[in-house]
Amino acid sequence: MTVLTSIGKAASPGPRRLAGRRRPVRETVFLIALQLSLVVAIAFLAVLLAYVISKGWARLDPRLWENMPSIRRPENAGAQSAIVGTIYLMGLTALFVIPTGVLAAIYLEEYADRNKWYNRLLELNIQNLAGIPSIVYGILGLGIIARVIGLGFGLITGALTLALLVLPVVIISAREAIRAVPPSIREGSLALGATQWQTIYRQVLPSSIPGIATGSILALSRAIGEAAPLVMLGAATFVAFNPESLTDGFTALPLQIYNWIGQSRPEFGVLASSAIVILLALLLVMNSVAILLRNRYQKRW
Repeated sequence: MTVLTSIGKAASPGPRRLAGRRRPVRETVFLIALQLSLVVAIAFLAVLLAYVISKGWARLDPRLWENMPSIRRPENAGAQSAIVGTIYLMGLTALFVIPTGVLAAIYLEEYADRNKWYNRLLELNIQNLAGIPSIVYGILGLGIIARVIGLGFGLITGALTLALLVLPVVIISAREAIRAVPPSIREGSLALGATQWQTIYRQVLPSSIPGIATGSILALSRAIGEAAPLVMLGAATFVAFNPESLTDGFTALPLQIYNWIGQSRPEFGVLASSAIVILLALLLVMNSVAILLRNRYQKRW
């Protein structure tokens, strides 16, 4: 018995030591693969930024955002109408999509009965709509918003179409942020006599702001670079005025860049590169806002 016990005790550390040797090797290989993936992604991004900035540096001056587009004189052409149109478009899209997406997420997470077939069907459709190509939303906006509803081909039609495009993403990200709030927060609030809406408004929503803000900004970051839905809606690639009402014609930076790249003169290629830098700067500002909101309201449970 003593021999068997001593042999068992002596033999048991062997497999543990062997497993301990194998596990760090797999973890190390996996960590190296992750780091290589990150390095490759950052390298491609750095090369792209360096190429675009170096090519468009000659036109990164006040003329770019102070002057209107011009086909005959590219040396004095600017992208003011496209920049203003993009800002208006993103502002209206955020105004439409964020309240709608957050309210839909609150209903699905806090009020909806998942045993009901229509709630399950609604969740399934939201998940499927997140993967539909953007050109389909352009056709939807053209056929229903512009023609059936009769809003025309103005700024509000483009904003509503882009809002429909990113609405599933906002709903899904807001649901994940609301779901991440610990159930004990809800239970404690309800135990103190608060109603369900007071619990959601005063406890759940403030705690989920970082996730909601991050998801909303990422969704708007997708919308800011979309050109296919706007082309379907008849948005012009050359507009020499700023929109003054919701029904006015408009253009956006992706459309203006597309127009300049299609021109034969090399000066327009420089203009396109400088406009890409402006578009990336707007995208960086939006992402910075999301990071600031997340860092300010983030809570650790």
